[in-house]
Amino acid sequence: MRRFLTPVRLLLAGGALLVIAAAVLWLVPSNDYIFLPDRARAVAPLVHVPGSKRQRGPGGIYLVDVLVRRASLLEQLAPSIRDGSTLVPKSAFESPGENQSQREQADLQAMSRSQDIGTAVALRELGYRVRARPIGVLIDAVIPGTPAVSRLRPGDMITAVDGQRVRSQKELQHRLSGVRPGQTIVLRVQNGKSVRSETIRTIAEPRHPKRPFIGVVIEQAASIDLPVHVTINTGDIGGPSAGLAFALDVMEELGRNVDRGYKVAATGELELNGAVIPVGGVKQKTIGARQSHVDVLLVPAGENAATARQYAGRVKVFAVRSIQQALRRLATLPQRG
Repeated sequence: MRRFLTPVRLLLAGGALLVIAAAVLWLVPSNDYIFLPDRARAVAPLVHVPGSKRQRGPGGIYLVDVLVRRASLLEQLAPSIRDGSTLVPKSAFESPGENQSQREQADLQAMSRSQDIGTAVALRELGYRVRARPIGVLIDAVIPGTPAVSRLRPGDMITAVDGQRVRSQKELQHRLSGVRPGQTIVLRVQNGKSVRSETIRTIAEPRHPKRPFIGVVIEQAASIDLPVHVTINTGDIGGPSAGLAFALDVMEELGRNVDRGYKVAATGELELNGAVIPVGGVKQKTIGARQSHVDVLLVPAGENAATARQYAGRVKVFAVRSIQQALRRLATLPQRG
């Protein structure tokens, strides 16, 4: 005896298969990562300063971050199903030999450093005497396919180039300014108590062919002694890009009217001299700020600011190169409330 499926049964069977396939694609993770917008978070509840003099009223300082997780197979095939998403290959997010757990730990350490530097910069702006000195350039990530692979790793600190001391990102750029792509350099590298030399042949920077490139993402390393005991608890948020937001909020806590009654979101890594360094994920951070109805978004000048303006909508974007410039731009806002 033969049993034939009716058109209705065929449709039901096909629909069931589609549902199962969609469920599999949705639930099974891919090898890629997806960056997504997250809501802007008020910094004030995260910061504790003894004897805070924060003024009551509207406004406040907000940090913006990026939700990062493994993309599902469906998101890998169609990342546009998530508003404001960016699909990032695993090779571009994790350094060679680094797993997700190590990446997350490195991000939390970077967050801790950004809190110390942000606090130090804020206290200096307020006239406090802060003992803080840059001690080297910390490697945050190694870019696949570059000379740094197998020679450098996250957590290493570069302290010299060709025998010349390096204490900051600016000094590293200066030391490399006289090097032509293809030339070999010798780095002094410290990791904990271990010190070693690494000889690396440079290549041309992809966007600037005349500049030498070794293939690392860097941030400031510093020794800091603070005169005020400031504690900041950001939970599982990682990365160095909230330094500017922390500095502005610490100033608010100590009585400086920074926000002028506006909801001010900020992203930008800080150096000890107050310089604001470009960061990643600006597309998602800007969308998160817009969806959180902030009034003003402070971003590093240059490409970061150009990206922010594409997605800001009605949010006012201030492009800044230093905390001093950020304070001047905010001071132009008419007082609200």
